[in-house]
Amino acid sequence: MRGGTDGRNTARAIDALRRGWAVRVSADDGAIRLMAVEGADAVTLAGFDPDGRADILISAARAETLKLANQLAAADPDLPVLVARMPWIDADVATAIADPVLDLASPLKGPFLASPLPAPQAAKAALRLARLAGILPAYFLLEGDGTVETNVSLTDIAAYEDTIHLAIATRANLPVSASEMAEIVAFRSPDEPREHVALIVGKRDASPPVVRLHSECLTGDVLGSLKCDCGPQLHHALHQIADAPWGVLLYLRQEGRGIGLVNKLRAYALQDQGFDTVDANVRLGFAIDARDFSVAARMLDLLGVGTVRLLTNNPNKVVGLEAAGIRVAERLPIILPANPHNERYLATKRDRTGHQL
Repeated sequence: MRGGTDGRNTARAIDALRRGWAVRVSADDGAIRLMAVEGADAVTLAGFDPDGRADILISAARAETLKLANQLAAADPDLPVLVARMPWIDADVATAIADPVLDLASPLKGPFLASPLPAPQAAKAALRLARLAGILPAYFLLEGDGTVETNVSLTDIAAYEDTIHLAIATRANLPVSASEMAEIVAFRSPDEPREHVALIVGKRDASPPVVRLHSECLTGDVLGSLKCDCGPQLHHALHQIADAPWGVLLYLRQEGRGIGLVNKLRAYALQDQGFDTVDANVRLGFAIDARDFSVAARMLDLLGVGTVRLLTNNPNKVVGLEAAGIRVAERLPIILPANPHNERYLATKRDRTGHQL
């Protein structure tokens, strides 16, 4: 979804972090060497930090739990906090620090101390990089020279976030249960493996199409999860599109509101402990909604669509599309009944993230 030389630097760093390799992140205020806590194992960690002295970089949202940040700081998902390494903080304790899902099973006793950040801008960039990689925003951190798999700068990361190089890879007819007259279009980026798709339903004419932006949800779309309304929304949207003269379903590979499948399941585990969907995301150190709707705008642009009737209850989708140059002529609500398993989830969307009918 991202492109350019800077995009490739960031893509390499994302791949390295997912594999448990070390990276160097630099900004105007300096550089830091990092290894993701969740990707480290005994061998790679010993190679990166043989003396066991690496501090632990986490988000302020997570640091609040450790009593190292206040609520105001915790509200900023990009604000970093450095936890001083103590002799008793081994790899298992570092994992417990990184993952709030483990709090009930492994209560954190402390005391924990905060250390000054050696390069605050680089540390902020590192948290953004973790979220792009779909990993917990928690690192072992060292200063100075040392072997790393790749280097990435704040400028690289910003370019990756802000530049969209997406192209149509292929298209084919695809009759579906909602309509036998449908065409599927696949979109590909040179910088990452996720492939977005569009389903064009009906016969195109001069009217604005009914468009649905649907973020991937494996649990809801495929497995029929009752914890959310994603599966029913997907199928209802397809039928609403089929009832219009024509329309487009954009299937965006942005699982878990952009935090990825594994982190979404971590959020589910926190919901089992009593947190709602918003607080679960924040407790993990992520934004409430990390999706990028400019990707959808680029897909529509490639399809030659400039004005839409948008099928959504989420005003942020309207704002996101219009900010990216797509005119929303009308917002059409999706009205579906709740079930006992998703009532709280739907209430949270209404009360805390502004969803409307």
